[in-house]
Amino acid sequence: MATGPEMFTRLLAALAAPSRPAPLPEPDAKLALGALMVRVARSDHLYRFEEISRIDRLLSRLHGLNPVEAAKMRATCEKLEHVADTETANLAHLIRESVPHADRIDALEAMWEVVLADGVRRDEELAVVAAAQEALGLSDSDSDSARTRAEAQ
Repeated sequence: MATGPEMFTRLLAALAAPSRPAPLPEPDAKLALGALMVRVARSDHLYRFEEISRIDRLLSRLHGLNPVEAAKMRATCEKLEHVADTETANLAHLIRESVPHADRIDALEAMWEVVLADGVRRDEELAVVAAAQEALGLSDSDSDSARTRAEAQ
């Protein structure tokens, strides 16, 4: 067992060693939706508290998570959104390929809730939602009904 200066040297070496971040999971429909919600919120370069809180509540509601689990999932989605050199359409296709039409409308509604979270609709946010809508295979009517439901939240 190391003692004194030797132990201190090992401790400093361990602290100075570069740490490797845990590998990110392969995106599925749930993570893709979370990443899209983060992308909507970040699209205007203002990632506001209201948007973060809304994403956490949505993840909790949609996936039956407690607040801590939802925050952890959001953090993973933030990393995926940041490192993913993925077009919005590619993330939306993950959802389109694995969930039924009604659930895709629910996904679009969640994105609308993020747009509306801070009370301001910005063109950048609307562009992400429009790209996601198209990639999800949803109509303008589907988007209008999703937006109306989001406004009622």
